[in-house]
Amino acid sequence: MIYGNTEGIRKSILEILEKLYDIRISRNSVCNEELVDILCNVTRHLNREVSVAIDRKGNVISIAVGDSTTVEMPEIDIKDKKLCGIKIIHTHPNGNSRLSAVDISALLKLRLDCMAAIGVNENGYTDVTLGFCDIENDLLVGQMTEPLSIAQLLEYNLLDKISYIESLMESEEIIDDDSERAILVGIESEESIEELRELAKACNVNVVYKVLQKRSTIDSAFYVGKGKVEEIALLRQTYGANVIIFDDELSASQVRNLEENIGAKVIDRTTLILEIFARRARSKESKIQVELAQLKYRLPRLSGLGTVLSRTGGGIGTKGPGEKKLEVDKRHIREKIHDLMNELKKIKLVRETQRERRIDLPKISLVGYTNAGKSTLRNKLCEVAMPKEATQKEKVFEADMLFATLDVTTRAIELPDGRISTVTDTVGFIRKLPHDLVEAFKSTLEEVIYSDLLLHVVDISSENSEQQIDAVNDVLVQIGVKNKPIMLVLNKIDKTTEENVKYIEEKYKGLKIIRISAKEEINLDLLLNEASKLLPYKLKEVEYIIPYSDQSIVAFLHRNAKVQSEEYKEEGTYILALVDDEVYNKSKEYMISHM
Repeated sequence: MIYGNTEGIRKSILEILEKLYDIRISRNSVCNEELVDILCNVTRHLNREVSVAIDRKGNVISIAVGDSTTVEMPEIDIKDKKLCGIKIIHTHPNGNSRLSAVDISALLKLRLDCMAAIGVNENGYTDVTLGFCDIENDLLVGQMTEPLSIAQLLEYNLLDKISYIESLMESEEIIDDDSERAILVGIESEESIEELRELAKACNVNVVYKVLQKRSTIDSAFYVGKGKVEEIALLRQTYGANVIIFDDELSASQVRNLEENIGAKVIDRTTLILEIFARRARSKESKIQVELAQLKYRLPRLSGLGTVLSRTGGGIGTKGPGEKKLEVDKRHIREKIHDLMNELKKIKLVRETQRERRIDLPKISLVGYTNAGKSTLRNKLCEVAMPKEATQKEKVFEADMLFATLDVTTRAIELPDGRISTVTDTVGFIRKLPHDLVEAFKSTLEEVIYSDLLLHVVDISSENSEQQIDAVNDVLVQIGVKNKPIMLVLNKIDKTTEENVKYIEEKYKGLKIIRISAKEEINLDLLLNEASKLLPYKLKEVEYIIPYSDQSIVAFLHRNAKVQSEEYKEEGTYILALVDDEVYNKSKEYMISHM
């Protein structure tokens, strides 16, 4: 039986493959010349990957046809402290014999005796790379040979290699390690790649090495130069990395080319940010927004993606074609995008209704770079300026990590002049924020558009505070924020130098600037005072005399206005209050003066 994708293959080709079951391979050899010739000829004819599984007796037990992500084979019984007794020989129709990320994944998960990849092009076979299990620091890792000639392959002593590996496995205590170890690659700057390291950390990825190549142009095939790709492939083996993260958005063909040449899963900055958002999303709205951004990102990349979506290690040596996302066609994704956008429209209507209820309250929004301290500031403001009649509400999550807060929350605070204002904590911005993410979160970011005052929170202790300010300003322009009063709030002044603060103050001297430390509660009262001055004053100060026969109006004013003073006089109750337009109109007949 021939497994895998046999659709459209002529019967004569399938019969040639069926005859492979009759071939017997020497126990000491990886394969023989007859098997290599048949595999190469069929691969050239079909331009598809062909895989053969052979047991230690030399019997062919499985033959499959597919591509780099969809070859399947029967399940294999894996024994403790032993290899499984199966070797896999397969072809790479692109001519590159280097083992792919899927090959390495199958090698380790199934503990294969050997994984052999034969490079095949229009002229025939090019070379062969062998992969074996090895143990480093009690971890099972993949080890690749240099590309070998077919003659070297046929002479390779496999039994000696298997005996050596199994002796290591018996003497060592092997730890199963599913953690991701990453090499970061960038061409922009050390600061940008350091930020990528923080993003990786937020995804619990251990960064083992960083590669920075200075380039004026991006390579259309590999993003970095071909020589640098070879260097990264060697670094991957040296440091045992299983994922390579690039500090920019990659095309589907770049991902495929890089994975084929490096032999590890390749992801880009956008994928990493989307992964963080997916993990952190808590509310229904943010989950929909993240899923929408992910689908929009994946839609143009469905054809041509390599193992980036195959997180389960699908491919050669595993049952089935890998993760479900690879099977989802463009029509289904478009339908899902349509449904999610309709869901967001409904949530947007609810948000607009909530906004209308707060129409007369001054609105403050906290904006800023991710991890600038917005959530900490919001929590502290709600502590020190909580309205007397308000109940204690849950704090928003705060932590020293990128994108700790995704869900927008709005709470009421009392300003020093007695007015009640709302303060909204928003999602943090970042350089190279994925366009699809900005689009998906636009309904959330509308809170910023409708605000009366923006507090632009800056981590002044960061070496890149200047670039972060500019990045936030760029996103504000993207979402259509114009002519809004903005106060630059220099946070974490307890962690920086006076010289650094003065430099930023001088550069942005056209803006209102205030120094604070949200965590240490430094200058929070000053911040509230300055915010009061910048907020439009929508409340009117009104004096009332309310007859004792209409005391329900007194209760109404206490509920809906800010009562400044109250006295009991002969003709009725005297009240001085700050009122909005609605209260002003409803209580006009008792008014004696207003300012």
